[in-house]
Amino acid sequence: MRTRQPRPRCHDQCIPVATALLLATTVPTIATAEPPARREVRVTEEIRRLVEAPADAAVDARIDESRITDLPAAKAPATVLLPAEPVHRIATSREETGLDGRSWESANRALLDGLAWLAAAQSDRGAWMEGERVEATDRPPREAAASVAVTALALKGFAQAAPSQPELVRARDQALGFIRGRLDAEGFDGLARGGLGNYVTSAITMGLVAVGSDTEDELVLAEAVDRLTSNQWDQSEGVGPSRDWFGGAGYGRHGRPDLSNTQMMLDALYDAGVCPDEPSVQRALVFLSRTQNLKETNPADWAQAGSNDGGFVYSPANGGESMASEVAGEGRHGEIMPSGAARSLRSYGSMTYAGFKSLLFAGLDAEDPRVEAALGWIRRHWTFDENPGMGQQGLYYYLHAMARALRASGLDVITTPDGEEHDWRAELIEAIVSRQAADGSWTNPVERWEESRPSLATTYAVLALGEALKPTPRSR
Repeated sequence: MRTRQPRPRCHDQCIPVATALLLATTVPTIATAEPPARREVRVTEEIRRLVEAPADAAVDARIDESRITDLPAAKAPATVLLPAEPVHRIATSREETGLDGRSWESANRALLDGLAWLAAAQSDRGAWMEGERVEATDRPPREAAASVAVTALALKGFAQAAPSQPELVRARDQALGFIRGRLDAEGFDGLARGGLGNYVTSAITMGLVAVGSDTEDELVLAEAVDRLTSNQWDQSEGVGPSRDWFGGAGYGRHGRPDLSNTQMMLDALYDAGVCPDEPSVQRALVFLSRTQNLKETNPADWAQAGSNDGGFVYSPANGGESMASEVAGEGRHGEIMPSGAARSLRSYGSMTYAGFKSLLFAGLDAEDPRVEAALGWIRRHWTFDENPGMGQQGLYYYLHAMARALRASGLDVITTPDGEEHDWRAELIEAIVSRQAADGSWTNPVERWEESRPSLATTYAVLALGEALKPTPRSR
């Protein structure tokens, strides 16, 4: 296992003033299809060597080596662009968001109602879904640790809203106390034994970062970042850059890597201020590239035989998987293709937004073919009615990934192939608000991935609204 001292937060280290990344604050907030400027950072020769080096250990005993696919070894880029500085609070004025008055008021009302529902549904110990066992995408046993992850994500939602209402402040503080208590009692090792180790650590990282600076929490965050990066599949487990597991994260260490876990890891590292030139982020970029339906940059057989549509699948590991292929009746691994058709995998919405966002967090620019192709897929499949390729399955996960990805892009407007311009914030807000129940909660009637549980669906909805309500880069 690799260990390291966490580096200074990205924007503290790489630039003297964080706003140097952004357009001047005197520029008015206007809707535009062009993202704000980002600063270029050189990837050192040492970091490129760490990414590109062959495996330095025997293949981990938990890996069935016969299932791993060998691909051409990837190269690390010479430079990366810093993503916009993380923002952990929603805007305090409408002008910071560019929203119209109706959308601004609707989103804030829905957000507060959602937080009020969560506060009322919170357990006496400050948690959500406490004692409930859930099933992860990777089909391990039903996991008890999900409560910690959901509570940490809900904590992020409360912290970002910075509520003044006593009952919401109390709910935030109780959630923080629950997370701290579980860490004191079990530590990250104990929580990982409960399952969903990567999800739990990622969620705790994001929740604590959103709460703000505290000496005790800073030490926990340093450990969390180190665990996330050291739990990535890489050379230290005998997985070199030519292997299709390389750079990805999975459910703890008992399963192969996938994009859902990898994007959670990258979300947490981004929120914690880790620079994209870190070896862990550049290793993840290798995994991301191999998860995309793009022949130019993905040499995997399933991608070379596929749609070349720029979207993303669930995992490239062990020859590749896609939930959308499963839904389409072609098998989760594309093993039930029509007669005479080469095996390929279908792209779908939630993973494409996860991949698009992750490419940006890994330092790629808008002109990179991977970013362009992913945005092209998004434009062609623009919808809030479903998770494209999956129907209603994972709808709230999709909406959250969409909100976070589009804010990360710096774009205010998405133009679809018919030439129509879409203010994504206003449309997202309308879509989420229209699904809110009278009691303030959200739920998905489709049970898969636990979204039929209102605590989880409401947490996703609150976080998505929070992204739409954060200041735009141009207003800061």
